[in-house]
Amino acid sequence: MPYELKSARFLAADILRQAVRPGDVVVDATMGNGHDTLMLCQLVGEEGHVYAFDVQEKAVENTRRRLMDAGVAERAHLFCLGHEHMAEQVLGPVRAAVFNLGWLPGGDHAVTTRWETTQIAIEAALSLLEKGGVLVICAYPGHAEGDRERQALANFLSALRPQAFNVFHHRFLNAGPGAPECFVAQKQ
Repeated sequence: MPYELKSARFLAADILRQAVRPGDVVVDATMGNGHDTLMLCQLVGEEGHVYAFDVQEKAVENTRRRLMDAGVAERAHLFCLGHEHMAEQVLGPVRAAVFNLGWLPGGDHAVTTRWETTQIAIEAALSLLEKGGVLVICAYPGHAEGDRERQALANFLSALRPQAFNVFHHRFLNAGPGAPECFVAQKQ
């Protein structure tokens, strides 16, 4: 099948599949319903490990169930904790860190990521990355906090030194306002 442009989420998963290898240590900073956590557990294999964070117990329960059903629960450590505590829980180095900003799909839209804590988590993730490691972030600007967070994220990543990180921003120009956008930073 030929390559097909699909979405920011599709691109993020494709980048992770290319970057993560068996035996790697990785972080899912916003586990949500566990889709990325499961994919990462499969990518790191039996020798690797995934650290996953979410502030909502429902997200942790959904993810735990998904990992158990797939037989990979032992590959992950799930934290019912904000991603801003990543540096306290993950020693590093890590091959990849992934963020999906916004709210838990199917959850309370009043509970959303906020730039103040996301920035702390992104700084931690960048410091934990090994050389060649990637930070992959999907931002959802379709609501007020999402718009604010996406703009702050773009400003923050734009200011990273090019000698330290290559930064990529992907958005569909014809998708209309509020379409998800993908940001990637790779450590040099």
